[in-house]
Amino acid sequence: MSDPEYYQTIEKASVAEFKDRGSKFFAFAFPVQTIEDCKQYLQQFKKEHPKAVHHCFAYRLGWDGNQFRVSDDGEPGGTAGKPILGQIDSKQLTNVFVIVVRYFGGTLLGVPGLINAYKSATAMALQLVPIVQKPIEVLYELHFDYTLMNDVMILIKQSGCSVAFQEMQLFCLLRIGIPKARLTEVLHKLNDLHSVEVIKCV
Repeated sequence: MSDPEYYQTIEKASVAEFKDRGSKFFAFAFPVQTIEDCKQYLQQFKKEHPKAVHHCFAYRLGWDGNQFRVSDDGEPGGTAGKPILGQIDSKQLTNVFVIVVRYFGGTLLGVPGLINAYKSATAMALQLVPIVQKPIEVLYELHFDYTLMNDVMILIKQSGCSVAFQEMQLFCLLRIGIPKARLTEVLHKLNDLHSVEVIKCV
């Protein structure tokens, strides 16, 4: 399998509602970068929906999609978190967090009914947002003298790099993400700018 240069994610949040025998399932999908982002959304929804009986969720993170977690939040094992993650995976997405808030309607849905409800609510929420392709980036740190600032910033902009952190003083520190597809070319150009120290982030 070739090493991917892009990953698929969503660019904005969405919400969808699914009803079954009185129970309401509200699915909220968000683009996220870190586990911390997911935790903040979860806390926010527990505050916003205190009367909901379940706050089930799933997320997948990282360009390789290696970080993921599912939570059934009190529903029978495997009936909520897994179907939510299944929908994220069926669209081959990463850096996505989906939380489904359930308001109980008085009738038990049983295992097949629950799986269907969580799956359908998530599918509906993910259908409402456009899927975007983003370049996989490799993180590098640049150290350089302030006088080179203009040249470095022009190069970063032209190469489609993202800036994760910057400290601008007499000596500058930039942490940038270089698109994997253009790595050799960008590093070559950076090396041409003499006295820019380029260090790969571990």
